[in-house]
Order: sequence, then structure tokens, then C-alpha cells
Amino acid sequence: MAKTKTQYVCQACGHIEIKWMGRCPGCGEWNTLVEETVAPMRSTAVAATKASPQPIQSIPAQTEQRFQTGMTECDWVLGGGIVPGSLVLIGGDPGIGKSTLLLQLSQAIASQQKRVLYVSGEESASQIKLRAERLGTVHDELYVLAETDLDLVIESAMQVKPDFLIVDSIQTVFRPSLTSAPGSVAQVRECTGMLLRVAKSHNIATFIVGHVTKDGALAGPRMLEHMVDAVLYFEGERHHMYRVLRAVKNRFGSTNELAVFEMHDNGLQEVSNPSLLFLSERQTIVPGSAVVAAMEGRRPLLLEVQALVAPTGFATPRRMATGADYTRVNMLLAVLERRMGMQVQACDAYVNVAGGVRVDEPAVDLGIAMALVSSHRDRPLARGDIYIGEVGLTGEVRTVTRLAERLREAQKLGFQRCVIPAGQTVTESFPGVEIVPVQTLQDAMLRAF
Repeated sequence: MAKTKTQYVCQACGHIEIKWMGRCPGCGEWNTLVEETVAPMRSTAVAATKASPQPIQSIPAQTEQRFQTGMTECDWVLGGGIVPGSLVLIGGDPGIGKSTLLLQLSQAIASQQKRVLYVSGEESASQIKLRAERLGTVHDELYVLAETDLDLVIESAMQVKPDFLIVDSIQTVFRPSLTSAPGSVAQVRECTGMLLRVAKSHNIATFIVGHVTKDGALAGPRMLEHMVDAVLYFEGERHHMYRVLRAVKNRFGSTNELAVFEMHDNGLQEVSNPSLLFLSERQTIVPGSAVVAAMEGRRPLLLEVQALVAPTGFATPRRMATGADYTRVNMLLAVLERRMGMQVQACDAYVNVAGGVRVDEPAVDLGIAMALVSSHRDRPLARGDIYIGEVGLTGEVRTVTRLAERLREAQKLGFQRCVIPAGQTVTESFPGVEIVPVQTLQDAMLRAF
């Protein structure tokens, strides 16, 4: 009898070793090598069709035939709708509302007389029915299957012939032909590849749910994100009612698009004007508050940046940033101390973007810096001011992209004065809005106070 061959596979990166090791040489993670049986090689020889190079101009152009989801915010993130035959991966923290979003999405698609198959490996069919009744998403064209065997899932999909397939989640389904456990690197890779082939060959739009690690990254091999057509992240604080759906990869549309939802007892509700929502609880006159204009894909988003600078009681002052880039906040504090003479070496500094939204673009630098100055001086900024600009290490205010869209959003929400980089020309007129160009942080401070 032939001896069964085994190998040790890292569950984080997929690295393979012939013996167990405490630390993976590939990614450096500890205790991630798991013993798996080596599957025998199968002959997959097929008649190869020879492909010859051809000029790109002679290749016929094809346009994707999308269908609308029935949820405008989801269509915005997906680039205009769902492409039949596409494979989309959606990830998020446990309990954030991924299953709720997909169930509402299923009902919206089923209402267009399109057949939907919802496959759950984590809940029973009765549990899904109870949630659907609570959310009001029960529909005749919505089919539910509680199964973890992927071969049986695909067999059921061939019988139902859905237009839209949801697998919740990819870590719970498995193929019996593989000896590794569900959720392992081999199972995740094989199951995703099988779903990809089914989606492309039968023109079924497929959404798969992926678990995330404690660091917020998608669990499983990095190859998982390369195999799918789009990667969506569903983010938000569990104790906040706002949820953000963000696209970080999309082969059929623009990346870095963002959609905002509000969580209620009856499910998620779309927020058509997130800027107004995030600024609705802003205080009238308070030091340390500034409004910035950030771009999330093609959408301008006005957000409130709050800062608190207070004397520290420790030898080393604390620096904390929530929703903003921690490194850039430290850089701005160094620029304010060195170039503007603001003494913060003995002060704690806290920066928060209100509403639980995360902003990483440099165009919010000026707003963060002005909020820090306002808190340090204990003098509030004017309520009708908005700050747009990147701050360099020498204290200069640098230009930003898509300034006209940001100013148009500020005008729509009633802001009277916009502080922008002096090196950027504004060709469009904005009645009721005073444009204040500044070259340095010093100029911005003089105009603000």
C-alpha cells in the first residue's frame, strides 16, 4: 500500500514546507503551518487551441451588459451595475451587516424578475427566512440553500439556473475531493476557482463573502483577491449606525468608489447625500473643528475633522488618530512646531474624523492642521469655512485633484468661504462662495483667525 504523502501549508500565505515549522518562512506568521495530504495529480490534458498575436485595433470591442441591482449606492460602487458572469468578493468584520446587505440586494434583484440563489454555509434556511421576514425581503424568485458541499451547491445551481448567486461564505464551503479542512488555503483556492469557472461558463453573476483577519485584511491566500473580478469592503463601527461599502478592485469600473448606508432595525438604508449626514451633528462654535472636502472615487465628501491638543501628564506625549493617517498627523504636528512655532512637544494630540469614515488622501492635510491650531489656541474656526489642500514639509499648501467637484459640493451645502492652494486656478464661478487662495500654513492661519 502506497504511503500517503503530506505537506505543511501556511494558512496565511500558502507557503509549502515538507516539515512543520513554528514560523512561516514566507510571511513570517507564527503557528500557521497545517498538515495537509498531497492530492494525486490528475490528467487535465485537453486539445489546445493555438492563439496567434493580433493587432489591438483589429480586436472587436465589447461592452458589458450590466443589470441594475435596485440599490443606487451599490450600482455606484460596482461601476454602474452587475456584469453577468462576474465574480465579486465582499469582506467585512463579523456582525457588520454583510449578510443583511446581500439579502436586501437579493430581494432588489429578485423584484426585477431575476432568479437569485442564496447559499449559506453558516446559517440554516429557517434562520435566513426569519431575517428575510424581518427585513421584508421575501420574494418568490429568491431561493435559499443551506449547504457547505460545493459540489452539491453547483449541482443545485445548475437546476435552479439563477441569474445571481451568493455564497456566504467562501471559508465554510469545501470540496470533498480535497482532504484539507474547510477554510484552508487549498480549499479556498479550489472553491474560488470552481465558482469562477461556473460564473464564466454559465454567465452567472456571483458574490462570495470572505472573512477578515483581526487586522482587517481578507483571510486566506492573497491569490483570492487576484482571482475575482471585484473586491468590496464593508466597513464601519458596530456601535455606529453608518456603514461604508468601498471598492478596492474592479475590473469593470472605477476603484475607490464609496457608498454610505445607515443601519436601522429593518435593515440598511441608502444615504444619497452623505456629506449632509456627516455634518448634521456638528457643533456651532467649538475649537478644534474643521471641515474638509475629500474625494472618494468620483464622489466629493465633506467631513468634519476634530482635534484635541491638551497638556500631557506623561514624559512622552500621546498621539492618536481615528479615521486619519497616523503618520501624516505626526508629520503635520512636526510642521506646525517647526515652521509655525506651535509648541506641542509637551501636549497630547488627538485627531478624529467624525462619523466613522476613514480618509487617507493628502487633500485633507490643511483641514487637519487648522483643527490642530484651533484646538491649541482654543479659538474656533468660522462655521462657514472649508479647507482644501495638501501640506508639505516646508509648510507650503500644495494643489489637489478635482478641485471643482469639491467646491461644487461645498457650495451645495451652503459654505461661504473655501481656503484652497494659491497655485491652483479656478475657472468656474461659484456664486455665494468666497475663494481664499493661500500659499503657506501661515497664510491660512492669518485668514482663519
